[in-house]
Amino acid sequence: MKLTAREKSELFGEGVVTIILLLLLNLSIYVLLDQLIESNPELANGIFQIKMSLAFGPNHIQFWSWGWVFLTAMLIIDVFIVYWRLLRRYRQMQLQHVIFELHYIADGHLDHRIPFRLQGDMQRVISSINALVDSSLRAMEEERKIERSKDELVTNVSHDIRTPLTSIIGYLGLIEEKQYHSEKDILKYTHTAYVKAKQMKLLVEDLFEYTKVRQTSTPLKLSQIDLGQLLEQLAISFELEAKKKNVVIQTGKVESKLLMDADAEKLVRVFNNLITNALKYGAGAKTICIDAKKVSEKEIVVSISNDGKAIPKKALAQLFDRFYRVESSRSKETGGSGLGLAIALSIVELHHGYIYAESDDKLTSFIMHFPVNQEIELQREKVEEKD
Repeated sequence: MKLTAREKSELFGEGVVTIILLLLLNLSIYVLLDQLIESNPELANGIFQIKMSLAFGPNHIQFWSWGWVFLTAMLIIDVFIVYWRLLRRYRQMQLQHVIFELHYIADGHLDHRIPFRLQGDMQRVISSINALVDSSLRAMEEERKIERSKDELVTNVSHDIRTPLTSIIGYLGLIEEKQYHSEKDILKYTHTAYVKAKQMKLLVEDLFEYTKVRQTSTPLKLSQIDLGQLLEQLAISFELEAKKKNVVIQTGKVESKLLMDADAEKLVRVFNNLITNALKYGAGAKTICIDAKKVSEKEIVVSISNDGKAIPKKALAQLFDRFYRVESSRSKETGGSGLGLAIALSIVELHHGYIYAESDDKLTSFIMHFPVNQEIELQREKVEEKD
């Protein structure tokens, strides 16, 4: 840190004043001691005897007088006092600079950091301040992101509810106002209203499920399950729906006796969402393949793949965002709430695992990594919280 000309002048002035005061103090003490020695012959004689008994070197060099001893000692003490005073004052100036920079940041200049480097504890203080500002900025940005996310959630929910609700009100209004020509028209209107009401119900249920699994405190009903058997049963349950779309579901590389700790109900929701998405959005797919294997004593990997149309690379990173859809418009044919993959991500994370997607012209895969033993993960999580 560079001092300003004014601060250098203040430091120099304080050093000069300190030296003058110390010299006056030394002179006063010297005069008082000299008068004390002259008025006390016994003391003067004792000092003379000490002087005669002290000799140094081969030439027996002696002190000329007690005054030189006193002045030398005072000079050494004065140097230390001046150094201590100037060092103390210099550190006070450093602290003033740090406080000034801190006030400048506190006034709203959050992009500013304390630019200079100091020695010792002061540098640790500066580093801590800069780190605190950085973490505060990150927290503020995260908070703004959460607020934007909440606004988007409200907007998307409002849009997805308003669209079927408008249809329901419209068709029921036609019936209420008797604007129909036959019983066939009434059945058509009520059927449409019923379908739209089911869409609303699906959205509300998905939204409720999403908000529930997003909470880290959501309890898991853990039990030891055979993941291989569970996946086999799921594949069988989707056979009829897949057959209608000319798709074959295969459990290609599912190992037997894949035992792991999990909430079976929630895992079924994850795999259901992924298989349903493959059937809905895997345009041109002929096969959906489910693979699962134990890659180590601690980890199991599950993948659900289809050979349909590839997902654009720029969309892969956003797939698990709530309400995100790859298609440019909200397809009436595919429907859905847009929350399926977001729910899957949250459930996988609740199991201390992670999920990601890979896609090319040959295959689109959703890959999940799960720990075998949830108890170990829970203990590790508690240790990290304590730290």
